[in-house]
Amino acid sequence: MIRLFVILVALIWAAQAAAVTCEKLMHEDKRYTVCEVDAASEDLRLFLYDEDGDPLGHFSSVNEALSSSGKRLAFAMNAGMYHEDRAPVGHFVEDGVEIMRVIPNAGPGNFGLLPNGVFCIRPGRADVFETLDFVDQAPECRFASQSGPMLVIDGDLHPRFLSDATSRYIRNGVGTSADGTRAVFAISDDYVTFHEFGRLFRDVLETPNALFFDGNISRMYDRAGNRSDVGFSLGPIVGVVEDLP
Repeated sequence: MIRLFVILVALIWAAQAAAVTCEKLMHEDKRYTVCEVDAASEDLRLFLYDEDGDPLGHFSSVNEALSSSGKRLAFAMNAGMYHEDRAPVGHFVEDGVEIMRVIPNAGPGNFGLLPNGVFCIRPGRADVFETLDFVDQAPECRFASQSGPMLVIDGDLHPRFLSDATSRYIRNGVGTSADGTRAVFAISDDYVTFHEFGRLFRDVLETPNALFFDGNISRMYDRAGNRSDVGFSLGPIVGVVEDLP
């Protein structure tokens, strides 16, 4: 009985100590990996450049940069579209410093499929804003990344998503709760359409606002799940930071 009690306490402690919880799920015959972060308590950040101004580009590079301060990544994924030099296409703020201004107008590619949005991290919360709403509210974000299109807008799918669309990619994005305490990140493990991906956030993850980060290049890092997707250099990266043991 004592041994069982010790095991239960250890399991509860491990669950409470986890900086992020990731799980596999199926929705409409498509596989996804979903990671939920308590934005009110966890150290959620965006990463782009190292101390020399060079793009970090890889999860391993972020871990190397964090190690000098006794930190490491618990979770990470690519977090917005970027140019060939890895500079962000849209608004980007890293640790309070604006690197790229807000782009409110339409443009080429998925980023310009308006409405697009901004993922904003503030003390004690994280929020997805539609871009024009973001401009109107002007929140003071410690970290921010603009991407597009929006997947879910105030509980509704993006108006230009088609249920019979045929364009399918590996896709990733983020949704947030109305009170900003839940940040839910998802990456598809199968090729999905925008409509299918948006329905995941609306119907299963129940986030009233959700933002598409990217497709095809989408990658994820999950320390507890022993996952670290590799590939060519990324632009913006979002991650949960924890102390080194």
